[in-house]
Amino acid sequence: MGIVWPRKGRLVATLVFTGVLLVSLFFALQKPVVLAVDGQEIQTRVFFSSTVGDVLQNHKVTIGEYDRVEPSLNSRVKKNQEIVVTRALKVKVIADGKSREIYTPPVPVKEAIRLAGVELGEMDIVKTVPTDVIVPDQEIEIIRVTQEEKVIEETTPYQVERTEDHTLEKGLSRTIRPGVEGLARNTVRITYHNGQEVKREVIKSEVIKEPQNKVIAMGTITTVSRGGLSLDFREARYMVASAYTYTGRRTATGQQPAVGMVAVDPSVIPLGTRLYIEGYGYAVAADTGGSIRGNQLDLFMEDRSQCLKWGRRTVKVYILN
Repeated sequence: MGIVWPRKGRLVATLVFTGVLLVSLFFALQKPVVLAVDGQEIQTRVFFSSTVGDVLQNHKVTIGEYDRVEPSLNSRVKKNQEIVVTRALKVKVIADGKSREIYTPPVPVKEAIRLAGVELGEMDIVKTVPTDVIVPDQEIEIIRVTQEEKVIEETTPYQVERTEDHTLEKGLSRTIRPGVEGLARNTVRITYHNGQEVKREVIKSEVIKEPQNKVIAMGTITTVSRGGLSLDFREARYMVASAYTYTGRRTATGQQPAVGMVAVDPSVIPLGTRLYIEGYGYAVAADTGGSIRGNQLDLFMEDRSQCLKWGRRTVKVYILN
């Protein structure tokens, strides 16, 4: 014997059944979706008929002009779909004296250069931070690299050869043969960065004239005879000598000036050095002077007339042992 429902009970049961059916249908018509935006993941459910744009609008996600949405806004949402919003970055590209700002989602550096409307040459240098893809506020500088080749004639220096001269005092020298520069024809590759020369390299060289070495004879004699006396010396040199007389001041070594004392540049001849000066005789470096620099001497003499007679002359000076 079956159950007989009262009329009112059948109505209630029908409504409950219908409600359950509608709820089931509501969930059945929805599918799970993951929304990835601004570093967050949002789990949600949407109707089969929804587009990517509908989902973003429902979650109040604003899309900028250069932002990237995957899949596209008009795409129909699929079950377990992942919707990814990638925000555009601002990047500055500097090239050819101009600065360009672009907005783009993260892309490789070379792609950002292309988007800025800049053509990259084969030898050009990209100067930027070391990243695979661009980062916010990145600055990318393009250094234009060009090269040219020139044929340039250049002189080549001569070398100096030294030989001994046993008739010349040590410290003195004489030129046996003057040096002559050579001449070469060089093919030079010049590299420019943004129009400024940064490098030169010789890629081919042809000798037009060989250089001729200079030959100098160096003295070896360390003993000479002067006035019947034998002088042993370390070296000889030519120096410019002037003369001075009493000034009322002591010498730099604290002595009263006297004949045989000379003023020197102590960086050339140390004070206390014994000398023999042709035309003056034996002397000692005992004084200095503000105008005495390098290979110069100032010889002490008894009176002004002797100084005027001496004048200024080049003399041979022996630095004694």
